[in-house]
Amino acid sequence: MTENEISKYIVDCAIEVHRTLGGPGLLESIYEEALAWELAQRGLLIERQLSIPVTYKGQTLATLLKLDMLVEKLVIVENKSTTT
Repeated sequence: MTENEISKYIVDCAIEVHRTLGGPGLLESIYEEALAWELAQRGLLIERQLSIPVTYKGQTLATLLKLDMLVEKLVIVENKSTTT
C-alpha cells in the first residue's frame, strides 16, 4: 500500500471519528484512541506514542522525535484537538 492510499484511509477514519464523537471538545488522547481503533478495524498497522532517535550530521541528538501515530510504518500522524 502506498503513502497516498494509507493517507486516504487516515482521512476517512478521521472524518468518521469527528462525526461519531460530535466534533471538537474532547481531549486529544480520546481522538487518538478512536482514530487508532478505526484504522485497526480496517486492518492497518498502528503504532502509537513512539520516540524515535534523530541523527544530525552523524551525531545522535539527545532529544527524541515523538510521534503520535505511525501507520503502516510509512505515514506519521500528528493528532490535534480544539476546544471549539
